Amino acid sequence: MVATDGSVAGAFGAALVGTWELVLREDRTGAGALHPEPTLGATPTGLLVYDAGGHFCAQFMRRDRIAGATVAGASLPAGRNNSRAIDGYDAYFGRYTVEELTHTVTQTLDGALAMENVGIVVTRRMEIVGDELTLRLPTTAADGTEVVRTLKWRRVA
Repeated sequence: MVATDGSVAGAFGAALVGTWELVLREDRTGAGALHPEPTLGATPTGLLVYDAGGHFCAQFMRRDRIAGATVAGASLPAGRNNSRAIDGYDAYFGRYTVEELTHTVTQTLDGALAMENVGIVVTRRMEIVGDELTLRLPTTAADGTEVVRTLKWRRVA
């Protein structure tokens, strides 16, 4: 994996490489109140993969998503600094770089389920402790409420 300065990634970049399963995804308002996200539901499932060559992919799915069912919030717009789920599913892939000193990862979406997400670039500050990866990002909920989204991932053995 190559860091943003062109060097070989250090400890953080090396720790990021692997497959991660979603443990928690929640949105909270500035006051700390839980703010429900209708498209993916309260307990979505997900998988996140970073390889050593600078490629990544992410997938999220509503747990109660079933064929032929209408998903609440199926056509809601994407929040600021975020991608958009469609019918209880979100997926995207692309390239990433690591900034070792700040533990930030910049992702360029080369492909995405929602067409408007192709080509966007997002930067996330991440924390890795043991086999747990946590990231928090400011975004807006579908109803326009400013929230901080927390995603916790566990490394898949």
